[in-house]
Amino acid sequence: MEYSKEKYERAKKRVADEKGFYNHLTVYLVINTLLQLFYSGIFFDLHIGEYAPWWVRFTTPFFWGLSLFIHWIYVFKGFRFLKGIRKWEERKIKEFMQEEEEEFSSRFREK
Repeated sequence: MEYSKEKYERAKKRVADEKGFYNHLTVYLVINTLLQLFYSGIFFDLHIGEYAPWWVRFTTPFFWGLSLFIHWIYVFKGFRFLKGIRKWEERKIKEFMQEEEEEFSSRFREK
């Protein structure tokens, strides 16, 4: 079975995108686990919670988690969404070209 170079490049890019997402997820899990252990005082005999408000513990996982979610949408769901936008753009372009052609032809019919 022979594949075109364009299809191969798209598949290669998709694999690279998925690999990037899984790397992002791994780093997220490792770093946030270490942060939570640090905040709970596992590494030292002090609790950072005594010196910082309670919500500090959740800001990094929350905002980083939002960016991870957006990354997930882009990698796994975004292709279908972007494909729909491209189809819509193509339909609108054809529609405008048809309108312009009809307008152009109607001007010449009148004269």
